[in-house]
Amino acid sequence: MALNKVSSRRSSLVSRAALAAVSAALLTATFTSACSSGGGNDATSQNLSGRGPITYVEGKDTTESGAVKQLIERWNATHPDEKVTFKEQSNDASQQYDDLAQHMRAKQSDYDVMALDVPWTAEFAAKGWIQPLQDSFAIDTAMLLSPTVASATYKGTLYAAPRNTNGGLLYYRKDLVPNPPKTWSELLNDCGAARDHQIGCYAGQFAPYEGLTVNSAEVINAFGGTFVGPDGKTPTVNSPQARAGLQVLVDAYKNGEIPKEAISFKEPESQNAFAQGKLLFLRTWPNFYGVANADSSVVKGNVGVAPLPGKDGIGASTLGGYNAAISSYSKHKATALDFLRFMISEDAQRIVAEGAFPPVRQSMYDDPALIAKFPYLPALKDSIASAVPRPVTPYYPAVSKAIQDNAYAALTGAKSVDDAITGMQKGIQAAGS
Repeated sequence: MALNKVSSRRSSLVSRAALAAVSAALLTATFTSACSSGGGNDATSQNLSGRGPITYVEGKDTTESGAVKQLIERWNATHPDEKVTFKEQSNDASQQYDDLAQHMRAKQSDYDVMALDVPWTAEFAAKGWIQPLQDSFAIDTAMLLSPTVASATYKGTLYAAPRNTNGGLLYYRKDLVPNPPKTWSELLNDCGAARDHQIGCYAGQFAPYEGLTVNSAEVINAFGGTFVGPDGKTPTVNSPQARAGLQVLVDAYKNGEIPKEAISFKEPESQNAFAQGKLLFLRTWPNFYGVANADSSVVKGNVGVAPLPGKDGIGASTLGGYNAAISSYSKHKATALDFLRFMISEDAQRIVAEGAFPPVRQSMYDDPALIAKFPYLPALKDSIASAVPRPVTPYYPAVSKAIQDNAYAALTGAKSVDDAITGMQKGIQAAGS
């Protein structure tokens, strides 16, 4: 951080001795500020060899097994001088984001490793808040699912270690549909079984929130559409492929294959509808499997799971999960790097999987013991293999808002599909300008 040179010619009333004292004081204050803040824009080059206790920050650990706490206990047992403290945030994603962003803007060093929701990674990287994992900080990702690695990469550089992943799945009534549909055409053709049994055919999450961004993106991606270019800001959604994808959802809602009440569905409402026997198909996350087969579920024992449908085959699930990143302002980055490497190790990933978090190591999806406990793993593996990250952009919140607002307008008939896609294009353009 450069200092402005103080010249004695600025004031004949100030002695050279006084100027020297002022300069020394400024130098000391600036040096102290730089050290305490992480050095401004040069923070990623500092404290690379620093070792000592670190703090790991993640949303509330909701697993019955306490998977996050197990991970930290396993690390601490063998690293008594470099122990990890778990800073558990709330279960609200917006509050998690605000907490992390506040600490990074203040250049505080108390958050060493942070669990970032997948779409936040690009923003934190673009703002210089997280350490690039290259050169001496490179990690081996060969054993990880490639879409998870892509989700932690920004402009060709890896910025985080995938900690756990997630992908959308198609839940279906296997007592009514023996073979799950692989394409949207097949799914819509199967809706006759729903009409015969006087239940809804298909639902996802269509209320105007992040879930609608996910549901819209999955169908648009499945039909070959995209949202932003490689630079993370140029809009690309104004295409025939994107229109075709959104049209599928709009027509299904208009024609009744998606029941009218689904326009207000978030995860809880959509999952309750399926568990109560009111739906033939449901798009939701893997953690619903246990609930769908619980004693309280009307459809217990009749639940099938498959990858999401696409245009001509398996669709394009939206990738979820957490990426673990090192704060640029951490003072113990060498320890933090070792902790990241531990998080993707086979030992750690087994703890992740046993806690019902979808793991990032490929081998876990072929493990017979895990498949016996979580029968959806083979379908999830196929789903993640064709998954697409949410738009990789440092302006994600604004991009997501443009997608969900316009998709909702198209579903409700307030906009045509053409106007909705044009609206998305303009919204994404404005987000990056």
